[in-house]
Amino acid sequence: MNENKEKIVEQTKTKTSQKLSGAVSNPMSKQLNSLKKPTLNNSTKTKPEAPVKKEEKRASNPISQDTSSIVARINNFNTNKTANKMYAGYMNASASSHKVIDYTELVYSLNSAITGKTGTHELFATIHDLFTEKLNSAYTAFGVYHEQSKCINLKLFTSRGSTYTSKFVISDDTNPVIECFKSGIPIKKEDSKFLNIPYLPNSASFIFPLNTLGGCKGVMVIGKDSIEPHIGLFSFIANYCALFMHNVELLEQTNKYANTDTLTGLYTHRGFQDVLKAELKKAEDNESNLSIIMLDVNNISKINRELGHAKGDEVIKLLAEKVKQNIRSTDKAGRYGGDEIAIILPDTNTSDAKYLAEYITYCLSCCFVDDVGPVKVSVGIATYPECSRDQEKLLILAEQAMYISQAKGYKEGMSAIISSTDFNFWDDDALNSFAEVVAKRHAQLGINFEEELVHKFNNEQIVSQNHLMELANSLAGAIDAKDPYTKGHSTSVSRYSEALARAVNLPEDEVQRIKLGALLHDVGKIGIPENVLKKPDKLSDDEWQIMKQHPVIGAEKVLAPNAALRDLIPMVKYHHEHVDGSGYPEHLKGDAIPLAARIVAVADTFHALISDRPYRKGMSVEKACEILKDGAGKFWDRDLVRQFISIAPSLSTSV
Repeated sequence: MNENKEKIVEQTKTKTSQKLSGAVSNPMSKQLNSLKKPTLNNSTKTKPEAPVKKEEKRASNPISQDTSSIVARINNFNTNKTANKMYAGYMNASASSHKVIDYTELVYSLNSAITGKTGTHELFATIHDLFTEKLNSAYTAFGVYHEQSKCINLKLFTSRGSTYTSKFVISDDTNPVIECFKSGIPIKKEDSKFLNIPYLPNSASFIFPLNTLGGCKGVMVIGKDSIEPHIGLFSFIANYCALFMHNVELLEQTNKYANTDTLTGLYTHRGFQDVLKAELKKAEDNESNLSIIMLDVNNISKINRELGHAKGDEVIKLLAEKVKQNIRSTDKAGRYGGDEIAIILPDTNTSDAKYLAEYITYCLSCCFVDDVGPVKVSVGIATYPECSRDQEKLLILAEQAMYISQAKGYKEGMSAIISSTDFNFWDDDALNSFAEVVAKRHAQLGINFEEELVHKFNNEQIVSQNHLMELANSLAGAIDAKDPYTKGHSTSVSRYSEALARAVNLPEDEVQRIKLGALLHDVGKIGIPENVLKKPDKLSDDEWQIMKQHPVIGAEKVLAPNAALRDLIPMVKYHHEHVDGSGYPEHLKGDAIPLAARIVAVADTFHALISDRPYRKGMSVEKACEILKDGAGKFWDRDLVRQFISIAPSLSTSV
């Protein structure tokens, strides 16, 4: 009798296995069903059921049954077979839908789809697409809790490609979304009316909390009828989304701390550079303007020195607060240097940038810091693409304008606001500030002051001879500034050469050409390293070979690219040639050396002799003339030396 009973059970087991669409053979289903299922809180009002024995109720519940028991499977199978015929279509559809869903494939596809995703919106859209394709779900929605507004902001994606947004106040305990968020337990609803979204296909809805160790992040809602047997799987997916969101938040906070200045709350220098790079790309794509405002606290070193660094920090924090209060949400600000704050203004021209800068400086003038008084700043502005299209050059120009503002001081008690379009690059203040900016901040980035100077010089539109002379004076002055011991050297050599050219009765146009060529005779020193140029001791043989390259550098690198200056090349290239052939760079002799170059050579030597040097004091005019006389016919043209000695006493010898 017992043997017959066991055979019947065994036959029933085989038939049941065939009709459950692989429920036993599917390892994922077996694993998920073996897990303890979360309690499904069905908040839909239903008619009270008659009391059921504990064992019977468990056997008839497909969510909580133990599918490892063959008896439970048989009961489950029989329950489906004896369902009310009125709902036979619903049950058959559900069973059919269940059969075509391969949950192992779903998990595999989910893993493949979300690999490499870096943003929550990207993740949500990917999961929705997967649910639509694999589950044939009507919609997927994700609600994220917003701490400040105390709301859950929900975004819903439909299977037809539409998107909707909705908001649920956290105090509305009657809404299933809020109930699920607060309880942390999945909820099933028989419809989607609770979402308050018109024209949404009516469907059974499952709401899952997005749980992490830090608490609930929000909810995931699926519009689908037949996922009830796999609540555990979808809870796992929801919690994965929550973990993903938590990791994104941690990454954002890490990047924020790494790129946020602790004193001001603004971007650090690195963070500012990254933001500027992105904004410049947008400006380029949109063909729009972008302005940079650079602000520098005046006398901050004195404040730190006399009142302490805490007082200096107080001033910088005040400046940062005024900047944050007055910029737009699209603007970005960063602590560019120790006491410098820079602002990025997208879609802003120079005029509008000046207006904002004026307002910020006005606000600062109304704030008094104890022992300091009103905070005063220098302000520089540079605008893309008007001033430059290059990020580093744009920053250099903004800083340069800021230094010029510092030099200009105040007008009627207000800071001078300077744009890089407001000044002449060759102005003394502009050149000095440009050199200071490059030396201070940008030398390590490969931006060379001298190269920028030559580039500007050769790209300048020359409008007159006077204009050319002004530019040459500025360039020569900048080069002389590299060596404090030769300050004013080029100007003096130009004046001496002009006097000698007149003394030998050269035509006026030739005199003017020699005057200009003499002014630029040492322009090649722009390419000589400063450790060689400024060495106080005697140069080594290798260093001397480097120094001897400056005539060729000046001729080929500076003058040759500029058509207006090419006739000056002989003077610049050959002013160190000697009449006996012992000079450089080409060892020319006698009359093979151009006359203009021989004139400059005499003037250059004379000024070098009467000027102070690190290793000796300047000589008297008489002593310098004796040396010229002794070298006449060997180093310098004999007739030119004689003429120069005759006029030397009448020349000013001030260095």
